[in-house]
Amino acid sequence: MLVSASIGPAGDLVALWSAREGEAALRSVTTQPGWAIFPDPTAARPVAAQATRQTGNTAEVTPLAGLTLAYPSVQPLPQGRLLVVGARCRWRADGPDRNAVVYDSAGHVEARATLGDGIAHVFTTTSGQVWVGYFDEGVYGNYGWGDGNAAPPIGNAGLVRFSPQLEPTWRFPSHGDNDWGAISDCYALNVTDEAVWTCYYTDFPIVQIRGDAVTGWRNQADGAKALVVSDTRVGLLGGYGPHHDRFVVGELAGQAMRVGGEYRLTLPGGGPLPAHATVIGRGGTLHVVTADYWYRLSLDDIPV
Repeated sequence: MLVSASIGPAGDLVALWSAREGEAALRSVTTQPGWAIFPDPTAARPVAAQATRQTGNTAEVTPLAGLTLAYPSVQPLPQGRLLVVGARCRWRADGPDRNAVVYDSAGHVEARATLGDGIAHVFTTTSGQVWVGYFDEGVYGNYGWGDGNAAPPIGNAGLVRFSPQLEPTWRFPSHGDNDWGAISDCYALNVTDEAVWTCYYTDFPIVQIRGDAVTGWRNQADGAKALVVSDTRVGLLGGYGPHHDRFVVGELAGQAMRVGGEYRLTLPGGGPLPAHATVIGRGGTLHVVTADYWYRLSLDDIPV
């Protein structure tokens, strides 16, 4: 079964697979009666999995024995290596969970590191830089982060760049240090080798990071979960409630996005976009991955 899917820096599909019982173990939860359900930071048991990297009709398969990261995502690294990251991470006085594992091309563990809790997005570049976007629990703290004498959340900036050695090298500037406000929840992230784009809660500006410089544009389409960019054109997919398939296309002009068209994204043949499909923007291409298919839509194919 498909556990998770993402898109690498070359536009390749990278995915994790496991048997049905393994997939369930990687998505275990803890229920507190009468209150809430929390995802477990680690798998219920070690799981045998496979990572695939597909370009066109060619796929490379890497076996990953004893995977223990819950809610994992995968990204490619140089020299055929793989980075697998668990979304949750518990802080402990004797050392936090190490929720990032680097595997070599044969599936052997090369390194482990801590990237923090509350991870919404992980994208690598061709040089091995790692960009991580965090949702609100990773920004404000959960699973012990920020409590009492605990360390502050690694993701309290909302967006962090890590080196190929998984050391933090850049953090999104806090409120007052940029004109577009702090990140409370990194809703959408688009990473290329040239620039990084994000759209985030609370005001959903469209922000570009090029080098270490931050530039932004006002935006009225709130709740987008994915964005694509081609020159000065931007596409935002998603929104609250019934707008999960809304696709807003506009032009970056001055300090705002000028909307040129609003569409509903459907599957080929007109079928509805599945609510649980994985949707990712990389550069100017929108990728939609379902349990059985991988679809791609270029922003350049959308009418101006």
